[in-house]
Amino acid sequence: MRLVLHIWRQAGPAARGAFVRYEVPDVSPDMSFLELLDVLNERLVAGKDEPVAFDHDCREGICGACGVVINGRPHGPQRATTACQLHLRRFADGDEIWIEPWRARAFPVVKDLVVDRGAFDAMVQAGGFITARTGSAPEANAIPVPKRDADRAMDAAACIGCGACVAACPNASAMLFVAAKASHLGSLPQGQPERYSRVVRMVDAMDAAGFGACTNHGECMAACPKEISLDVIAQLNRDLIRATIMPPREGKSWVGSA
Repeated sequence: MRLVLHIWRQAGPAARGAFVRYEVPDVSPDMSFLELLDVLNERLVAGKDEPVAFDHDCREGICGACGVVINGRPHGPQRATTACQLHLRRFADGDEIWIEPWRARAFPVVKDLVVDRGAFDAMVQAGGFITARTGSAPEANAIPVPKRDADRAMDAAACIGCGACVAACPNASAMLFVAAKASHLGSLPQGQPERYSRVVRMVDAMDAAGFGACTNHGECMAACPKEISLDVIAQLNRDLIRATIMPPREGKSWVGSA
């Protein structure tokens, strides 16, 4: 295959960026999208040019590092697929492909396709830890968890924190990410003591980071490589409303159910 790439190049956060055109001939349709960038970078380095900076790690679709916008869609044209698991057979010979970083004020560009997603870390840190004693590994059935709650927690825990939801949202909202992280613990018995205060802290951290508001476009769920449902946002909103109209007394915390 021969592909033409238009890649966003930006030397640093304060530098002016622009798309640069590259032709990449003789690539296999069985290559992953990141392997395509590897091939390009090998040729750039061989020609003593600056390679394209992009994030990657596991290349197995589970770490969330490889976030880029491909032809206007986070992670590319294949649903429920990360960029590292996207293969070139999804494109036609001679296609022109536009590649750019996540676009959000809370995700400043570091270089080329790399953005600073530290705001996600700050929101998770704001959620804090659970006070439930873990100790050694308990027997699997020691704490009964209804299957409905276990399934909800497992679905929310599938979030890999890649940021595609933010990149897809016209408001650059991080509600799907925050809701997934909060719903994961908020659906389990161990997460109940700090359930409502956790939601307030995480939403406050989201607002402080500069993410936009959620207006129910649903683009986040469509772009999510793990297909996290909008149901987690509904749960977050319920918990946030309860925390707002029924704040816990000093030194107390709620134990509630979904």
